[in-house]
Amino acid sequence: MTPGGHGRVAAAMGLAVLLSACAAVRPPATAEMPWTSGRLAVRVDALGDSPARSASAGFDLRGTADAGELRLLSPLGTLLAQTRWSPREVVLDTPDGQRRYDDLDSLSRDTLGEVLPLRALPDWMAGRPWAAAPSRARDDGFEQLGWHVQVSQIADGQLVARRDAPPVVTLRARIER
Repeated sequence: MTPGGHGRVAAAMGLAVLLSACAAVRPPATAEMPWTSGRLAVRVDALGDSPARSASAGFDLRGTADAGELRLLSPLGTLLAQTRWSPREVVLDTPDGQRRYDDLDSLSRDTLGEVLPLRALPDWMAGRPWAAAPSRARDDGFEQLGWHVQVSQIADGQLVARRDAPPVVTLRARIER
């Protein structure tokens, strides 16, 4: 394995955990920071010599684009990874240790090899565009940050976001209300 290869594998596993089942035990919520829970799945299509990759996990998410927390859970509800972010830093905790990042884009790029719109995710899960970036309305949702976000079934707890730029990336969330 190359230098840093173990860390990259651990980070990729952390994202895989971050992104295979339903949440079991929820941490306590507060009125100002309620938890959104459910299941996340991410698929990155094959491109050139890079094979397709996918990951899924149960999740608990709370916060905003500026500060929050995302917990990834096993099918039995065991905490697999936890990410906390603030304007100062992003911290990823996994069983293999703790890693720090400058921002959420750096975290997703390091763990998945692609930038996911993690800052926009709390707003997208609420069925609306993220206020900090321009968006364009579509019949089934909106376009933002290069992603087509389908929120037409958000009342049923389903969100689908797709980036068509190569490699194609699809993010699906099943949200428990």
